[in-house]
Amino acid sequence: MRRACLPADPGGMTDDDSTGATPSRQPDAQPPAERDEEVHVRADSSDAMLALIPHLLGFYPSRSLVVLGLTGQRGRVRVTFRYDLPDPADAVLAADVAEHAASVLRRQRIGRAALVGYGPAALVAPILATTMDWLVADGVQLREVLRADGGRYWSVLCDDPACCPAEGRPFDPGSHPVSAAMAEAGLAALPDRAALARTLQPRPGSAASIRQATRRAERRLCDLGDTEWAAGQREPQAATAEVGRLAVQQAISRYRAGKEISAPDDLAWLAVLLSDIRVRDDAWARMTPAHREEHCRLWTDVVKGASCEYVPAPASLLAFTAWQSGNGALASCAVDRALAARPGYSMALLLAGALEAGLPPSAAKLPMTPAEVARSYADQDGKAPRPVRAPATRATGKNTGRSRTSPKAQRARQSDNSQSRTTRAGSGSRTSGASRRPSG
Repeated sequence: MRRACLPADPGGMTDDDSTGATPSRQPDAQPPAERDEEVHVRADSSDAMLALIPHLLGFYPSRSLVVLGLTGQRGRVRVTFRYDLPDPADAVLAADVAEHAASVLRRQRIGRAALVGYGPAALVAPILATTMDWLVADGVQLREVLRADGGRYWSVLCDDPACCPAEGRPFDPGSHPVSAAMAEAGLAALPDRAALARTLQPRPGSAASIRQATRRAERRLCDLGDTEWAAGQREPQAATAEVGRLAVQQAISRYRAGKEISAPDDLAWLAVLLSDIRVRDDAWARMTPAHREEHCRLWTDVVKGASCEYVPAPASLLAFTAWQSGNGALASCAVDRALAARPGYSMALLLAGALEAGLPPSAAKLPMTPAEVARSYADQDGKAPRPVRAPATRATGKNTGRSRTSPKAQRARQSDNSQSRTTRAGSGSRTSGASRRPSG
């Protein structure tokens, strides 16, 4: 697992055996995920801590407040989260951020923290002061409080000009040995959060081909529904959902085997199929933590190959698997992508609430098994998954009292306007107000 330590005592740091480095690849307060490999780094100075933070977040922060929650005598990083600075400075928003930071540390039972404000003093000083007051009042010990800007940093806790001169101390996080060690371990830092968000965007010049592939996928789904409608053996939506579940299951197996899907038509087909929440929830129920990295690759590829109207489902699945992996920055970007496409998408809102609350990756539990998901929808419909229509009725045209909805009307209902059974099985809520939700 990614690991990093801050000093157990001022001026001293040790090799870490903590879960710290993973945690912090997240802009929305979140502890680390467990990984098979360990990355041990020695961060024995403020320079080292400043070099470590971008790799914990996954990008270089700017105009941000970063909070590190520390545990143990060796100062391991238990949780890392970041907030945008109010600009212009705003006392109410600063108090809102400070209250949220205190609540996350309190919920995690974390008694020590380090704060770093990135940006000019006019923006950083007010929010640092407010957050310090809230945390100290909450009994949190502050191990370090820094302001960093323009390649220099200042310690708020040190008033010794020989140690911390008024002009600040120079630092270069990219050239520090800690940065090299983290990058060598595969924990690179992108230039900024926007660069991370761009990793979920389609490749330049692909918009037209994605639209065309999506239209072909829609026609393919319509044809499938029409065929079932004409055959009259079962409801078209049940048939298309069954095809969707099988296709997505095959895609999951493919990525678990180390392969990938790159054809635009195949990615668009998966994205269109996932718009049926039966298919999405079956996929969600198969997101076992043992394959979280493979799942992240899959949903990233589908998001990048999806037309905008079909982004919410794969983006929400990516957010869930990224949260499982302790990659909160990616999870937050995926949630943002889903909600930009459909602001009321319930699964994305659910995950946004979990991220905002600082729930750990261990809380990213599968709400149901695939079999339970299938049964829940069968119960919801009040019939077996594959209802059969009597041939005699079709031959005579008599009304049996059971209504059937046309494929077009059924497809119109295949949206996530309300929470599915799987979604309701989860927990967490999203607090309104931009300042309350830390962002990447």
